[in-house]
Amino acid sequence: MPPQYVRKYSMQMKRLFTYCLLTICALTISAQEILVDDSEHTRLTNLPHVYINTYDGKMPTSKNTELWAELYYVDEENIVTYYDSLEIRCRGNSTYSNAGGKYAYRIKFASKQKLLGKGYARAKKWSLLANQFDKTLIRNALTALIGERAGLKFNPAAKFVDLTVNDSYRGNYQISDQIDVRPHRVNITEQDEVLTSESNITGGYLLEVDGFKDFSTYGSWYYDEALGDWVIMGADGFYTSKKNVPVRIHYPDEDDIDDTQSTYISNHVQEFENRLFSSDFKSAVDGYRPMVDSTSLANWYICTEISANVDGFFSTYFYKEQDDPHLYWGPLWDYDIAYNNDNRTDRGGTSDTSRQLMAENGYGSSNGCRYWLQQMWKDPWFARLINRRYKELIADSIESYIYEKIDSLQTLLEESQEFNYRVWGLQKQYCRERILYSTYNADVQAIKTFLGIHLPYLTRTFAKYDTGEPDPEPQPEPVVPAFTPSSNMFYGFANVGSLTLLDADAISDKVQCWEETEGRESQQWSITQLSNGTYFIVNRISNWALNDPTEGEVGETVNVGTQLNVAAPDSTSARQQWNLSAAGEGQYNLINIYSKHTANLSGGGKSNGTSVLSYTTDSKNETSNNRKWTIEVLDSIPQIPDAVETLRRFDYALAYNPFTHRLHFGCDNPADLDFPAKVYAADGRCVISFRAGNGADLTTMPRGMYVVSWVVGGKRQSVKFFRE
Repeated sequence: MPPQYVRKYSMQMKRLFTYCLLTICALTISAQEILVDDSEHTRLTNLPHVYINTYDGKMPTSKNTELWAELYYVDEENIVTYYDSLEIRCRGNSTYSNAGGKYAYRIKFASKQKLLGKGYARAKKWSLLANQFDKTLIRNALTALIGERAGLKFNPAAKFVDLTVNDSYRGNYQISDQIDVRPHRVNITEQDEVLTSESNITGGYLLEVDGFKDFSTYGSWYYDEALGDWVIMGADGFYTSKKNVPVRIHYPDEDDIDDTQSTYISNHVQEFENRLFSSDFKSAVDGYRPMVDSTSLANWYICTEISANVDGFFSTYFYKEQDDPHLYWGPLWDYDIAYNNDNRTDRGGTSDTSRQLMAENGYGSSNGCRYWLQQMWKDPWFARLINRRYKELIADSIESYIYEKIDSLQTLLEESQEFNYRVWGLQKQYCRERILYSTYNADVQAIKTFLGIHLPYLTRTFAKYDTGEPDPEPQPEPVVPAFTPSSNMFYGFANVGSLTLLDADAISDKVQCWEETEGRESQQWSITQLSNGTYFIVNRISNWALNDPTEGEVGETVNVGTQLNVAAPDSTSARQQWNLSAAGEGQYNLINIYSKHTANLSGGGKSNGTSVLSYTTDSKNETSNNRKWTIEVLDSIPQIPDAVETLRRFDYALAYNPFTHRLHFGCDNPADLDFPAKVYAADGRCVISFRAGNGADLTTMPRGMYVVSWVVGGKRQSVKFFRE
C-alpha cells in the first residue's frame, strides 16, 4: 500500500479510536461548568483568581506530559465557577527553558468552554501566559490592544488573573487564546477533516513563520501505540525555496492535514515568495501585491515596528481564507521582549531599539521572514502604504491611546504585581531583560520613555522611505465632504431614487429602506465625525452602529452584495467608519472604510423592506440614484438631565408574562418607574407607549417579535421579546 494511503487509513482509524475512547470516558468523566457556593476559594487581589488542582498532586513541569486537573475560577464578583476533567501542561520555547519555575501553561477542557464569557471564544484550549521576562507584565496585553486599535481582525484575549496551582501561589498570569481556528480567534473557513473529491482545499489555512522550526516535514514516521502500527506523520511545515523561510502549518493540524492540502499551501506561499523576489516584484499585476492583503499587512507591520518586537519576523502568524488568493497577516503574538526589553547587541551594535526599524535590525533573517519585509521596503508602493497608514493612526490619536492603556493596565495590576514579585523577584533576570529597575512603576515608565523616542523616530523614518515615487495605480484618498453633523440631532438618510429612508430592522438588525414614517425611530441616526475625518453613524432605536459585515476579500469592486447591518458600536472599527463623498448638491455616497464599498439600494426598489447592500464603488457613484443619499434632520436628541438626575441610579427589572401577555417593570421603589417606554412591532411601528410604572397590556397584539425601548438618565435601552 502506498505510504499516503497508509497515512490516511491510519489517521482515520486513529480518529475513530480516539472518538470511542472519549465516548467511553464521557460515561465516567464529563467536563462541567458549575456555579458553586464556595468560601474556600477567594480572590487575593482585585483580579479574578484561578485555582488549579491536579488529580495526582504533581506540579505541571513538562511540555510533553498532560496532567488531569480541576479548576476553580473566582471572578470579580466573587462568583466561583468549577470545571472538572481538564488537562494542563507547560507551553512555550524560551519562555519554558528560562522560566525559573514560573512556567506558562496550556489548559485543555474536555469540551468547549466560554472561559472568559461573552465576546470571547468557546474553546477547549486556553493559554496561561506567565509574562516572566516582562517585568511590567503588560507587554502582550498592550500589543493586543494596539492591534485592535489599528484594525487587525484577530487579537488574543488578555484577562489578568492570580493563579494558584496545588495550593501554591504562582503569581500574576494572563489568560489568553490559543492561536487556532474558530470564532473569536482566527475565524476563517474550516476545511473537511476527511477530504473528498468535492472538498475545497483553497482554505482556510493558519500559518506561522516559526524560527524555532517546531514542525515536521514529509517522511517522518512514528509508531502509533493505539493502532499498533507505524504511520507517517502529516507535514505540518515546510521551507520556502528562495529564502529557506520555515513555515509551520497550524491549521489543518498534523492529524488532519492531507498531502494535497500541505502541497497546495506550500506552493501558494512559494508563489508569493517567487513573485516578491522576481524582477517584476514592484508590478501591481505580476509582483507580490495581488497575493497580500494590504490592510492587514500594513496594520500588522506597523504594530510590529511600534512595539519594536525583535522577534516580530522570527515568529509571524499569517493566514489564507478559502477562495481568496491573499495572505492575511496576524494575529500579533509573543511580545514579552518587545518595547526595548532585550539586551542582545548583535543587531545594529546596540540593545537599544528606540531608533531602530525591526525590518533592519530584528531577528528572522536566517530563520524567519525579515528578508520578505526588507524586499517589500524596496517597493515604493509598500513605503507609501506604510507611511500613509502610520500617519492615519497618529492622526487618530493612537499615541495618547497607547499611553492611556498603559496607565489603565498599570492600575489594574497594582495589587497583583506586588504579590507576584514577592515570589519571583523584581530585580532577578530570567532571560534577556535589558534593564532591571528597582520598582514596578519604573519598569512601566521605561515603556513610556521608549515610546516617547520611538514613535517620532518612526514618523521620520517612514516618511524618509516614502520617496513620493508615483504609483501607476494610485489608491484614491478619502474625500472629506462639506457636511458637519450636529451633536444634538437625529438624521435620516433618504435614497435619491426611491425617496425611502435608511432603516434598521428591529429583529434581524439588517439595514433596509422604508417609507418615511413620523416617529419611526429605526429611521433616525446620530452622526459623529471622527478625528480621522470619517463618520460614525448610530441608529436611535438600538444604539447600534451602521456596519459593513462583508467577509473575505474586499475592494472597490470585489465581493460586493452583502446586506448592511447594525452592530454593537465600536468607533475604532473600520467596518463602522464611513466617508460621506459628495455626489451632487446635497447628495452623498456612503462609502465604507473597511470594504471600500458604497451603500446601494438593491435594484432601486421602492417597496418597504428593500435591502441596502455593500456594493461596487466606481464612476457610477456620480450617476446612480441607488447609491445617492440626502441627509435631513428628523428629530432633536433629548438633552441629558441635570447632574442630580444623571447620577440617580436604581435597580429595576423588565419582565413579560406570556400567560397574561403583560409587559411590566419592577423596582423596590415604584416611584422611580417614572420614565416613558415604547413597544415597537417587527416592522418598526410604535404600537404602544406607556409609563414604566403602569406597564403595558399586549393581549390584543398579534403573535410575533417586538422591541421595547426606554430612556433612563439620558441613556436608551432596548430589548427584544417574543409574544406567544
